[in-house]
Amino acid sequence: MSRRPLIAANWKMHKTCQEARTFMAELLPKIADLKEVDVLVCPPYTLISTVDQCREGSKVLLGAQNMYHENKGAFTGEVAPQMLKDLNCEFVIIGHSERRWVFGETDETINKKVHAAIANGLIPVLCVGEKLDEREKNLTDQVILNQMEKNLAGVSEDFISGMVIAYEPVWAIGTGKNATTKDAKDAIALIREFVHSKFGQEVAEKVRILYGGSVKPENVKTYMEQEGIDGALVGGASLEADSFAKLTRF
Repeated sequence: MSRRPLIAANWKMHKTCQEARTFMAELLPKIADLKEVDVLVCPPYTLISTVDQCREGSKVLLGAQNMYHENKGAFTGEVAPQMLKDLNCEFVIIGHSERRWVFGETDETINKKVHAAIANGLIPVLCVGEKLDEREKNLTDQVILNQMEKNLAGVSEDFISGMVIAYEPVWAIGTGKNATTKDAKDAIALIREFVHSKFGQEVAEKVRILYGGSVKPENVKTYMEQEGIDGALVGGASLEADSFAKLTRF
């Protein structure tokens, strides 16, 4: 089955409103003729409305980088799923390695967020992946399967096929190091096999699985050529419009 490729920009904590406007003005003409690839931009909360306004008339998709699992309440500094929906977000990144390892999010918290996103009509981009010490101890498969098991606990197969899952080896994010194409292909095959075993072949064939970890215009093609890799979750290389546009033309 052919899955539609997805190239996603995670701006992390970058850009002002004016910088976001400039980026979008430069990006849209460069990708206007794209027909077979979905393009997703995930800006910081402060820029979601700006990017939404700038994408008008285009096919660019909009997402957030995180959210809280409650719909409202005394949770100072947090953002609710419905707040993102209100800003026209369609996607939300959940469980990014920086949320796990910098901010201490647990698998149980991430599972609550997955459920909350689905309940509120947002498409989760669930991130999983191993740290360097885990990789060196040959624990990659165990770590990924454990995260998948816990993060998707209780999620109906009706929703899994529409989700996005991103394999992001923590040791390859922002370090300039890359997982080899075999590393990426093997990890993504493991993720798809997990989905197959839990939710069936049809679901496994539909779910989009991305690679994320120092993806650049120079190497994106080698990843996209691998069977089972449906796109990329891009950090640093998504901050320049020209660089990001090139990533969509693998």
